[in-house]
Amino acid sequence: MTEPMGRFDAPDTEELPDDIRERIAEETEEAGFTPNVFPAFAYKPSHFRAFFAYHDALVEDTSLERHEIEMLVVTVSGINDCLYCVVAHGALVRIYADDPQLADQLATNHRSADLSPRHRAMLDFAELLTESPGEVDDAAVEALIEAGFTREQVWDVASVVAYYNLSNRMATVADMRPNEAFYTLGRKEG
Repeated sequence: MTEPMGRFDAPDTEELPDDIRERIAEETEEAGFTPNVFPAFAYKPSHFRAFFAYHDALVEDTSLERHEIEMLVVTVSGINDCLYCVVAHGALVRIYADDPQLADQLATNHRSADLSPRHRAMLDFAELLTESPGEVDDAAVEALIEAGFTREQVWDVASVVAYYNLSNRMATVADMRPNEAFYTLGRKEG
């Protein structure tokens, strides 16, 4: 089993508060393994609660499709060189988009992927917000609206991008390690 983090020690699950132990158990049951992000963020229980409460809001109260959220995550994580999120969310792109190649394309250069004009505009915006947030202006927002996004969807795109820029930076500082299972999830057998 890969240690969750290379630079910090993950806490012993048995010593964590009940609510966090329960959440980790639920995630383990659902995935069939414990994604390393959970024990890693349990390093600070108050941060764990806030981090996952916002995550849950982003995926449960959204005007975006789940595969679009994961496409944003992988694109942003590729730009930020975040191995954990590229690998973990790459698996989710493969599953939700039912496309075994898309995640790899998005992680290296979203412009190389076969995308609809709508999704290209979404990922171009994600790149701009990640690399040059000071350049996000009315025209950048209007480009998304012209591509078919509602104002609520623009908000949701920006929220996902902002959240995963935070997540990528924490994963990088912690040297968070992807679980081996993520590398093969959603890949079609040859």
